[in-house]
Amino acid sequence: MHKLLSIAVALAFAGSAWAQSGPAAPYTDKPRVGARADGTPDVKPSVDRKARKAEHDRIEADYKAAKAKCGPMQGHEKEVCEADAKGKEKVAKAELEQKYEPSDSHSRKVDEAKAEHEYNVAKEKCDVAKGKEESACEKEAKAKYERAKADIKARFASKERKAATGSTSK
Repeated sequence: MHKLLSIAVALAFAGSAWAQSGPAAPYTDKPRVGARADGTPDVKPSVDRKARKAEHDRIEADYKAAKAKCGPMQGHEKEVCEADAKGKEKVAKAELEQKYEPSDSHSRKVDEAKAEHEYNVAKEKCDVAKGKEESACEKEAKAKYERAKADIKARFASKERKAATGSTSK
C-alpha cells in the first residue's frame, strides 16, 4: 500500500510538471502576423508603409498645388497646364510604385506614364493652332507617342525573352 501511495504521488508531481512545461497550445506555435518565425516583431513593412503613404500624400499635394496654379489661366493655356499637372502626378505615382516594388512591370509603367504625359501635353499645345497646322501638330505628337510606345515594348520584350530563356547576357 505504501508503494501504491508513492507511485500516486510521483505521478501527481510528474503530471503537474508536464502541465507547466508541456506542449504549447496549437495557436501559439505559429508566428503571428507581423512577426518573424523567431518571434521578433517584423517592423520594416510598417515603416515602409508609412514612408510610402507620406510620399503618396506629397504627390497628391503637389498635384493639387499644380492644378491650383492653373486656376487663374484661361483657354488653351489652362488646358495645357492641367494636362501637365495630371501627367506629372501619374508619372510620380508610377515612380513611387517602382521605388517600393521594383520590377520590370513597374519600370515599364513609369516609361509608359512619361510617354503618355508628353503626348497629352503636346496634344493640348496643338489646340492653339488651327486647321492644317493643328492636324499636322497632332499627327506629329501621335507619331512621337507611337514611337515611344514601340520603343518601350521592344525594350521590355527583350527583357521578357531573356527572363523566359534564362539568358543572363545583356
